[in-house]
Amino acid sequence: MRAREHGIVIGTGTPGPHNAITDVAGVRVGHTTLISGEGPRVTGQGPVRTGVTVILPHEGSTFDEPLYAGLHWLNGCGEITGMAALEEFGVLTSPIALTNTASVGVVRDALVELEIGTGRQAWSLPVVGETWDGRLNDVSGQHVRREHVHQAYREAGDGPVAEGSVGGGTGMICHGFKGGIGTASRVVDGYTVGVLVQANHGRRDRLTVNGVNVGERLPAEPVAHEGAGSIIGIVATDAPLLPHQCRRLAQRAGLGVARTGGAGENFSGDGFLCFSTGNRNIPSAALDSATPRTYQVTVLSDEHIDPLFYAVIEATEEAIVNALVMAETMTGADDLTVTGLDGATLAKVLTT
Repeated sequence: MRAREHGIVIGTGTPGPHNAITDVAGVRVGHTTLISGEGPRVTGQGPVRTGVTVILPHEGSTFDEPLYAGLHWLNGCGEITGMAALEEFGVLTSPIALTNTASVGVVRDALVELEIGTGRQAWSLPVVGETWDGRLNDVSGQHVRREHVHQAYREAGDGPVAEGSVGGGTGMICHGFKGGIGTASRVVDGYTVGVLVQANHGRRDRLTVNGVNVGERLPAEPVAHEGAGSIIGIVATDAPLLPHQCRRLAQRAGLGVARTGGAGENFSGDGFLCFSTGNRNIPSAALDSATPRTYQVTVLSDEHIDPLFYAVIEATEEAIVNALVMAETMTGADDLTVTGLDGATLAKVLTT
């Protein structure tokens, strides 16, 4: 059950129909989840607790119809590929994938293969983000394969999004509890903002929900190296934004992390990317395509952007809480068990 099903309502904004990133029309999400083996860690054999999540920004091909986008790092102990070009041009030219730290390369290459498969002359710098799942997963075994990426890409859909220990979030730990994938959305001023996180960050004693520090009041076995994880957040909106405005929305996702007690600790990689589907006529980066000399876009005035900031903050906070309450207790490599956060228990702590 998600946070709202337990009566935990984050903020005052109005969610979209699915309270998910897919409430932004055209956005689709697919997961491939890899779980196998148990007992002692044997590099290359397991146990395996990992996967890959793919986000398709609209119903067409981002290779052919790029989008304005922007990036913000709260703390840079992490990786999102393709960011030099994205920051230079302010344009997202690929799907987005999330996985574990050691699998970034193979996931990136798989996205290149998908672009090559379109038959176009590709200029390909795919976007792949990572967080480290090496406590529960044989991360050094690099168990994610390109066929897993292709599967997540093919099966990506709209509507409700699977959360918790799925896809790239399978082996993640958040605030000392089992973490993973979470999502939420807000509808404001006729626009939709959706957020999806891969939550693998935070310390248990700092966990805060709706302004209440709940971490020390919740039962769970301690987990070593708390605060040394990461969170990747993807923000989507149909508001017509320019790249610098997308960057500003991405920055506000860090405030949602802060509201849950995250601090961007020294060994945490906390990166946020925002894309806007509000302009679909941006020239393609294909080398064999004709590029117009000029083109027109629609832009939201900065004087009307504050409600979108608030929407990102609330949706990020709720996405993190959803990741926590949707992730069940998991035992992984070397028999490490990480406790899932029971939503009913959390709701009771918030009201007592």
